[in-house]
Amino acid sequence: MTSAPTATPAVRLPSLTGLRWVAALLVFGFHAGTMRIVAEPDYRAVVDRLFALGLSGVEFFFILSGFVLVWSYRDGERRRTFLRRRLAKIYPNHLVTFVAALAVAFWLADPVAPWAALGNLALVQAWNPTPGYFYSVNTVSWSLSCELAFYLCLPLVLPALRRARTGVLRAVLIAAPLLILALWPGQRLVPEESRWWFTQIFPVVRSLEFWMGVAAAELMRRGRWRGPGLTVASLLFVATWVVAAQWVRAELWAALLAVAYLLVITAAADADVRGLPTPWRSRPMVWLGEVSFAFYLVHVLVMQTVLRLTGHWGAGLPGGWGPLAVLGFLLANLLLAAALHRWVETPMMRLLGPPRRARVPAASAAPAPAVPAPRSAPAGPVEARPTPGRPVAYAGRRDPG
Repeated sequence: MTSAPTATPAVRLPSLTGLRWVAALLVFGFHAGTMRIVAEPDYRAVVDRLFALGLSGVEFFFILSGFVLVWSYRDGERRRTFLRRRLAKIYPNHLVTFVAALAVAFWLADPVAPWAALGNLALVQAWNPTPGYFYSVNTVSWSLSCELAFYLCLPLVLPALRRARTGVLRAVLIAAPLLILALWPGQRLVPEESRWWFTQIFPVVRSLEFWMGVAAAELMRRGRWRGPGLTVASLLFVATWVVAAQWVRAELWAALLAVAYLLVITAAADADVRGLPTPWRSRPMVWLGEVSFAFYLVHVLVMQTVLRLTGHWGAGLPGGWGPLAVLGFLLANLLLAAALHRWVETPMMRLLGPPRRARVPAASAAPAPAVPAPRSAPAGPVEARPTPGRPVAYAGRRDPG
């Protein structure tokens, strides 16, 4: 078990950017399987076995989002500044893919309910259990609806979070997986036609994963996180994935994987804080993580459109063409995501986001943390790099827990 050094948001966590690509790849693999792109039974069995739990990649995203937002949040930042920065990140890509999905629907003569389209445009679709509403236009944007709800709540919760005792934060980490587990018997209280929405879409339910990441990040900021190192956490994740896919009942998957994902995320963050090497901090992995948001938004739209236009929707491609098609979709979506990141996401964040000087008012900004200068800076894009094994000082109040 490792104890993270008392940390500071002055230290960037590039490994967590790289892990975003892993989450996106899991979701891609899951959708490649459910769309039946691979028709050959033997090949299809391999895809299904590898990505049977790939839908949990969204769970990975939500936990990671909570962790990163708390880690990078600067005390004293105005709520409207925080929200403006987050909207500048997600909304331009959402708008472009929304318009593209509407164009495809018009081209293929698919009906689009105006009220559902408006809800999707405003990113409130996840709150409505009506069939055809939460999965509307660009279907994967339901998760952005959840993220927007998290963004609105976090600045309201953070003052209490900073004052919370360590025991309270640890209680959150224990309670959240148990509540996720309780959803399966609990869904019987919901009308049958709304149970999928309740367990998989409803922002209040999906926020359990987000708050796990939030609590873990606050513990690590205080130097109170206790968890395995990256190697052990990765082995635990792989073991959990294999065991869950083969021998564990489906209703237990989400709770088990939430714990496994949290351990990997915190272990990777701990390695970055300590300046230790990780496979997720390489330039290719960081770049893939940076384009992963755009990749997530385009991948279902692209695959569905191409399969329908070529007549392979629901039938798949025979023989070795199926795996080749999956690889082709992966590369095509990656190219589109790179373009969207380069020409939409990045410039719009600069244009619409708050100026740097406005992010934290000078009067309320926290004093700069005292970071010991390393004798030799380790490789990797880390600001204020600590010497491996040497704790990073955090100029904050004493932990009340």
